[in-house]
Amino acid sequence: MTGPVVPVAAPLPEEGRVRAMARLYATLMRTAVVEQFQYRASNYFYMIGMVAEPVVYLVVWSTIARSTGGSVEGYTPGRFAAYYIVWTLVRNMNIVFTPYGWEERVRQGQLAGQLLQPMHPIHHDLASFAGWKVVVIILWLPIAGVLTIAFRPELNPTLLQGVVFFVAIWGAYLIRSLLLWVLGMVTFWTTRVSALYEAYFVAELLLSGRLVPLALMPGWAQSVAGLLPFKWTFGFPITALVGPIDRRELLVGLGAQLLWIIIGALLVKAVWRIGVRRFTAVGG
Repeated sequence: MTGPVVPVAAPLPEEGRVRAMARLYATLMRTAVVEQFQYRASNYFYMIGMVAEPVVYLVVWSTIARSTGGSVEGYTPGRFAAYYIVWTLVRNMNIVFTPYGWEERVRQGQLAGQLLQPMHPIHHDLASFAGWKVVVIILWLPIAGVLTIAFRPELNPTLLQGVVFFVAIWGAYLIRSLLLWVLGMVTFWTTRVSALYEAYFVAELLLSGRLVPLALMPGWAQSVAGLLPFKWTFGFPITALVGPIDRRELLVGLGAQLLWIIIGALLVKAVWRIGVRRFTAVGG
């Protein structure tokens, strides 16, 4: 006597998986947008608090430019203003899930629950934070308006620069998300990931264009920055809009971002596969 035949769902074809993933991202992003708009005041205060850092840089470098004949390596006070005003948006786009969050996720048992879900946990992080970025861009516009009135930036981008900038800020978001996910997965082996993150942060601060435009750095530093991912998450998106930059440099920058996205995705896949095995073994 045989038991009832239990139907087994056939795996979705590639096209079906793509559609399902697209619906998943759309749903998670839409949920994040609605959720973050419920906290408009807290988001605004958070973003306004972050304005202090670039304003300090802007005032310092503008003062230096005025005291040295009106410019530093071609950067006038107006161009510094443009650089650091655009910086405020790029900085907010680069806020992603950090290794500190990974420590909490492991300690509180959240990761164990995520392993039971049918999708890779990184998709939840990428989609949710991407939805938040939509809110960030909308809330940033009035802040940019106030900074523009106060500091009068020199900003005259071409249509191509504007398009590349829009693509580049999302490319920067993906690169930083993937690399910090890799760094966060160090918690599979140790809960002391903060020291590694601080070292990463220092390197990023010095070689990304966050602290100072890379054009003002020594030649050797610019060469090193071109080989690392940090420039493509800060310096390139800002320069893509502010300039000076030609068509070839814009295309090379997008290519470098794509390369680092691929590298980041491969690293996430490899480290996750090894780390999850260890995590489930220790948990068991």
